[in-house]
Amino acid sequence: MFHLIARNTPCCLKNEILSGLTVALALVPEAVAFALIAGVHPLVGLYAAFMVGLVTAVFGGRPGMISGATGALAVVMVALVAEHGAQYLFAAVVLMGLIQMAAGFLKLGKFIRIVPYPVFLGFVNGLAIVIFLAQLEQFKVMEGGVAHWLEGSALYLMLGLVALTMAIAHFLPRLTTAIPASLAAIGVVSLLVIGLDLETRTVGDLASIAGGLPQFAIPTVPLNLETLQIILPYSFILAAIGLIESLLTMQLVDEITETRGQGNRVSIGQGLANVITGFFGGMGGCAMVGQSIINTESGGRGRTSGIVAALALLGFILFASDLIEMIPLAALVGVMFMVVIGTFEWGSLRLFGRVPKADIFVGLLVAAVTVATDLAIAVVVGVIVSALVFAWEHAKSIHAQVIKDAPSATVYELHGPLFFGSTARFMEIFDPSNDTDDVVVEFQHCKVWDHSGIEAIDSLAERYTQAGKKLHLRHLSHDCRRLLKKAGDLVEVNVIEDPRYYVADDALAG
Repeated sequence: MFHLIARNTPCCLKNEILSGLTVALALVPEAVAFALIAGVHPLVGLYAAFMVGLVTAVFGGRPGMISGATGALAVVMVALVAEHGAQYLFAAVVLMGLIQMAAGFLKLGKFIRIVPYPVFLGFVNGLAIVIFLAQLEQFKVMEGGVAHWLEGSALYLMLGLVALTMAIAHFLPRLTTAIPASLAAIGVVSLLVIGLDLETRTVGDLASIAGGLPQFAIPTVPLNLETLQIILPYSFILAAIGLIESLLTMQLVDEITETRGQGNRVSIGQGLANVITGFFGGMGGCAMVGQSIINTESGGRGRTSGIVAALALLGFILFASDLIEMIPLAALVGVMFMVVIGTFEWGSLRLFGRVPKADIFVGLLVAAVTVATDLAIAVVVGVIVSALVFAWEHAKSIHAQVIKDAPSATVYELHGPLFFGSTARFMEIFDPSNDTDDVVVEFQHCKVWDHSGIEAIDSLAERYTQAGKKLHLRHLSHDCRRLLKKAGDLVEVNVIEDPRYYVADDALAG
């Protein structure tokens, strides 16, 4: 850790420290709110933000990325806590971490590359909307156990303070970059509220953040198969959501900083953080898009900013809870609104009419599902829909050029991929009843992708055999020839020119 800090120049180190302090302030209301959503004590969320943030900053694979307790995980945890209690949650978080570490050691992080760009755009835009909607909760007040929107002077004061925060955060960088704009905005608005004794909601209205050091304790749950059956489904879901959100956030930070993170190391770091957190009474966590944006935009590009943010958060809990509880929520809401503006890909709105309609649809679908359900489901849906669209478009690309090779022979020169989506079109190309006695199917420009393509070739061979015609199949790859059943003896082998690709087929795996 000391080596990581020492190699920063004084200017960069100052930016890292100030950025970390800014992030720490933004972490407080989020951690408290997500803990309340999950049905646990606010300190459970704060401890998770501290421990997950510290461990991932030191051992994770993406410097500058901030991790902590998140809403995407909290909404899954609430059912487990309500039915079995917080101790089962801690056990589930430990198992979640072990699953994530296993995914990292198995190098599964590389599969984030299969997420298409429209899905990534939908994720970013959907998450910006989720962050925005989450801030609207701060415009409500509890009366008689029921949440009501602020009205009258209280609402106008809240809006005014939010607007002032956003204005400072927007215009201050034009004057000076000596201090992160978000930190300056929080400080100015806080001093204004305290100095003028303005009546507005503060962090202390959410819950007290005072506490001690997190204590090590093995979750007090029965160590038996029944406990495993209870926590395992939750752990898998939490691990999947955490990894997907972390890896996509890594890509976003990569894009902002024009550097590249290590997906597998991110997975291992997140897993290690959650294992430790579960043993210290935390609710677990993953990467946080909003705080990561605040960090990178405030100058925090290295590991130091994440370490400072985590340690500052612990300092707030131990020594400065009274001061932090005086910060107006309007200041933090204003900072998060700036995060929303910075997170949303406004350029995607100009893509309408310029990119394929399918890409627009996928992006909108992922954003909508992210808002309506959660990130993991949205990404899975987006990848599946993108794959189906890809298959549909490529299914239409297979075609044949018919060449009369001799009076009694016809050559079908195929072009395009042959796979499950194009087999129907492939079969429509041929006319066994009206073709010549000798038919040649040339595969030199056609690649067979899967077993469906092999079955289609077999079916074609059978049709020509039943019609009493002789079919010649040329330039098939070695594995294609080996998998063919009905057409095996009709294949003409050309050792020099035959392609060397392999068909994705279970029969080859044995």
